[in-house]
Amino acid sequence: MTERYDPRHYAYRVLWSPEDDEFVGLCAEFPSLSWMAADQTEALVGIRALVADTIDDLAVNGEPVPPPLAERSYSGKFLVRTSAELHARLVREAAEMNVSLNQLANQRLAAS
Repeated sequence: MTERYDPRHYAYRVLWSPEDDEFVGLCAEFPSLSWMAADQTEALVGIRALVADTIDDLAVNGEPVPPPLAERSYSGKFLVRTSAELHARLVREAAEMNVSLNQLANQRLAAS
C-alpha cells in the first residue's frame, strides 16, 4: 500500500515568471508540477491543490508517493566527487587552517 502524506507538508515556493507575466507555484518534491496564476496566493493555492490531486492519483494507482522533504530522515553524510587538483588544494587549505577537511567543508557549506 502506498503511504499517504499531507499535501501541506511539502516544500512550496512561488516565483514571478516574466516570460508568462504571472506567478508560478512550484513544489520541490514534484519538480514536474507547476501552477500559473496572476496572484501569488492563487499560485500557492493552485500548486497545493495540484499536489494533493497528484498524491491521490499516485495512491489510487499504487505508485510511490515521494515523502515531504521535512519528513525524510537524513544521515548527515554525503559524498562529493571533485577533481584531484581541487581535493589537493582543499586539503592544503584545511592543513593551513589547522582543521580537518571535513571541518573546512562544513564551514564553507554553512557560509554559502
